[in-house]
Amino acid sequence: MTRRGRLLTGVVAIGLAAAGIGVAQTEQDPQDAQPVSEQSQPQQPVSSDPVADILIRQQQEQDAARRATEALNRAPPGALIQAQPRPAEPLERVERPQVEEDAEPAQSAEADASAGPTTLEEPGEPPARERRPVAIIQALDKTTAETMRFEVRVGGPPVRFRNSLIFTARACEVNAQDDPQEEAAAYLEIRSQPSGTNQPTQARQVFRGWMFASAPAVNPLEHPNYDAWVVGCRA
Repeated sequence: MTRRGRLLTGVVAIGLAAAGIGVAQTEQDPQDAQPVSEQSQPQQPVSSDPVADILIRQQQEQDAARRATEALNRAPPGALIQAQPRPAEPLERVERPQVEEDAEPAQSAEADASAGPTTLEEPGEPPARERRPVAIIQALDKTTAETMRFEVRVGGPPVRFRNSLIFTARACEVNAQDDPQEEAAAYLEIRSQPSGTNQPTQARQVFRGWMFASAPAVNPLEHPNYDAWVVGCRA
């Protein structure tokens, strides 16, 4: 081989080696992973002759039917007879003795009739209230927030508060001593008549009725500047 031939052979060999290295590097490059289904079913091999497969399957089914028939023919006659279920025997009806329940309502009715009509106890009269001669009143000046407690004698002269309200006591009573609830009530007449003015004004009645010490908030006295309620009664 001439020198030129050897050079060509070497160049071709170097080219083939470089191509092989490039192919190897290309095959080794990583690829992104692709998701696959969790349940992958294996593929069934596809037969080259589907008609032959159908004939083989039919022959297998015929063989299985023939073997089953032969097995039934070899079995003894009594083995194929299924045991018939025995009919259920009727249960005897046991009659329970009737309990004489009607006797109890009759007896209770007779007992009620013999007891006679029930007598209701009449409520007793409420204990008498004790009357006291003096009513104790507490009044409030809404403008100055000052309060004053004073006494008004039953049937006595009227009492003036703040030169405006005039109190007259007609009665003052307390609960009896044996009554567990303490209560005091006064029957009052309250009039409004401002004094110290140049022109005398006529008295105007602003309240008349009972006031109760246990419920001062329900006293129906209506006045823009003053409020008053009963505190108690004394002897």
